[in-house]
Amino acid sequence: MLERLTPQPPDALLALIKLYADDTRPDKIDLGVGVYRTGQGDTPVFAAIKAAEQQLVDGQESKSYLGPEGDMGFVNALMPYIFGADATMGGRISGMQTPGGTGAVRLAAALAQRAGIERLHMGRPSWPNHAQILADIALELVPFEHARVDGTADLEAVLAAIAGAGPNEAVLLHAACHNPTGIDYTSAEWDAIADALASSGVFPIVDFAYQGLGHGMEDDAYGLRRVLAAVPEAFIAYSCDKNFGVYRDRVGAFYAMARAADDLDRIFSNANALARAAWSMPPDHGGAAVRLVLRDPGLTELWLDELGQMRERMRQVRKVLAETGVAGTVDLGPIGDQNGLFSVVPLSPDQVRRMREDHAIYMAGSGRINIAGLHMGNIAKFIEAVAKVSG
Repeated sequence: MLERLTPQPPDALLALIKLYADDTRPDKIDLGVGVYRTGQGDTPVFAAIKAAEQQLVDGQESKSYLGPEGDMGFVNALMPYIFGADATMGGRISGMQTPGGTGAVRLAAALAQRAGIERLHMGRPSWPNHAQILADIALELVPFEHARVDGTADLEAVLAAIAGAGPNEAVLLHAACHNPTGIDYTSAEWDAIADALASSGVFPIVDFAYQGLGHGMEDDAYGLRRVLAAVPEAFIAYSCDKNFGVYRDRVGAFYAMARAADDLDRIFSNANALARAAWSMPPDHGGAAVRLVLRDPGLTELWLDELGQMRERMRQVRKVLAETGVAGTVDLGPIGDQNGLFSVVPLSPDQVRRMREDHAIYMAGSGRINIAGLHMGNIAKFIEAVAKVSG
């Protein structure tokens, strides 16, 4: 029977990782892998997480199973940062732990489908795994254009998608630090989107994977909170992998906002059943470390300081690129107004290949770059290479 399986194309990013590892040129630059890097090229463990992990080593008394809902102390400790002072909105929001943001997106999509959602509208380009998840559960994807060529969000496109959606349809939105473009909606645009959702009845699913990496924890939450204030119900997929640096520990959470508090038991009985069938129990270690950080004021302050340093370093890289302006035929200026780890440099696949082969600069075929892969020691080389391949 196994002969019936057909080979699948390799993941392009994983193939890029291998190409980079095999390259012996000393000045090679990795802009493909989506993890934060320091100015020295390292992906460090947060000092706040290290301290929390030491507390776990010293005081954890059991490695027994968690339930399918995971560490609710972790889930609840995150909520004020995500949702604000009234974190439960009068008891209408609750959540559960998931294996990373991917698990949260998967659970949100599968639960929406179980509730009767037949189609999901999503801006493109988007994180490639969004489409893969939807295809795997056979939920129809309806794309719209997220970004204009001038590096700004296409508000008209998302409003048209919302207006044209049917009663059993959903829209997927990135809360902040859009992956892969870095192009976010402004506050005024979020206001318009929230009003459109309120008028249409389209069900919102918000993917919040990079809180704190754009303009700060509060600023980055504006769009999500504005949407939740306008609609009666929504799903939220959250990741701690980036803003706590716990990538390999797979730390995420799924939240649901219901019309009334009494609806949450029904919602989460279904969510728990889906989680039980998919991963049974979420991993404990990373979520427990985040919980300890958020419950200790000193560790919370340390974490926010470390997160702020990450954010400011990436903003400095963006500033240098934006001040360069045009390199060859590529305008790098819009990158300065974008947010988070990623931006898309408008290079053709052949130009991306030349960046790799001629200049040892590794980036996704779409032109997506990891901003954190650049620093003051290699950014001039990157700019010069862009000018050469595009000029």
